[in-house]
Amino acid sequence: MKHRIVVLGAGYAGAYVAGTLARRLSPADTEITVVNAEPDFVQRLRLHQLAAGQEIKAPQLADVFVGTGIRLHLARVTTVDLERQVVAVADAEGGGELGYDTLLYALGSHAADRGVPGVAEHAFDVSSRPAALRLRERLDSLSRRDEDGSVLVVGDGLTGIETATEIAESRPGLSVALVARGELGAPLSAGARSHLRRACDRLGITVLEHTNVEAVEATRVLCADGTALASDATVWTAGFTVSPIAATSGLEVTENGRIVVDRTMRSVSHPHVYAAGDSAYAIGDNGRPLPMSCASAGYTGMQATSAIVGRLTGRKIPNTKLEYLGNHISLGRRDGILQMVDGEAQAKPKYVGGRKAARIKAGILKMSLWTTSHPTFGLPKLKRRLAAVPDAAAERTVA
Repeated sequence: MKHRIVVLGAGYAGAYVAGTLARRLSPADTEITVVNAEPDFVQRLRLHQLAAGQEIKAPQLADVFVGTGIRLHLARVTTVDLERQVVAVADAEGGGELGYDTLLYALGSHAADRGVPGVAEHAFDVSSRPAALRLRERLDSLSRRDEDGSVLVVGDGLTGIETATEIAESRPGLSVALVARGELGAPLSAGARSHLRRACDRLGITVLEHTNVEAVEATRVLCADGTALASDATVWTAGFTVSPIAATSGLEVTENGRIVVDRTMRSVSHPHVYAAGDSAYAIGDNGRPLPMSCASAGYTGMQATSAIVGRLTGRKIPNTKLEYLGNHISLGRRDGILQMVDGEAQAKPKYVGGRKAARIKAGILKMSLWTTSHPTFGLPKLKRRLAAVPDAAAERTVA
């Protein structure tokens, strides 16, 4: 009987792991199934561009996985039965169950309302393709009006900065404001913060610092100091959270629901389960938890793949790097910031800004799309056969 590997989620982490496993493991011994709710691959790093009105490629997953031997199941995951090793799904035909021997959990994250009243009912976000398209429709309707429309972006993290600058550049007829809880770009170096402020001034973005939002209404936002800010479209970018499925299924998770894993991305509570991407609570080489990011998806995905292949084939499990090197921030299409960090995750004094940073970011996005669209890199002939008893393989790691 073949060893059944089920991958939950086909984002940056899930698509990479599935493709690499198909490339490295023999199909005579393994059966790989990817479960994803949407039929296409979502370039999440570019959803703010999609919302602003640009056309962003969304390769069909059926085309991405064609010829790889990977089975694609379009469905929404509802729960994981850890004792029976079964995933329950809901699809167009009503749903069903998928059994697994090894599970890779990579369901990603979505916008977190932080318990603020009105966010779910009135705010927009850019954490999924449907959400970005919904915001795009709203911006289109505002652009067609005779009077100027106002857009309020709440949250000055990377997503908030990129969303505000992209909308301001792409839709100059709209009035854009960015709400920051503290100083704008606080985690950046002094030079990068100054560059960011100049970009906001150039694009006509109003920056509201040291402002806490307490409620979102249909046409305004209420702040802790009693101020009411008018808004025709409120975009919520004040953090992300993960699906509650891992917690409700019984996996050991953190307070915010991320799966606690060991150095090889294996669940500390259930050895047949691995996690990668935003869903995994992984400690980086600097001793700090890896942040939710595309880069973290890459590192955790590589480590999970190496661990699964190693354990199933009875080989040593190498420790891949788990690094947090810095941030690439787009400020529209022709400007950006590349901010590197030190071993303590603090911004280094120097940064790269302007067109050079924008080109670097564009290159990273292009590379990410190519690797996802070619998950097996041509399926080389050499594939590993499984060990006779995979679960008895030595738990050896390379320091």
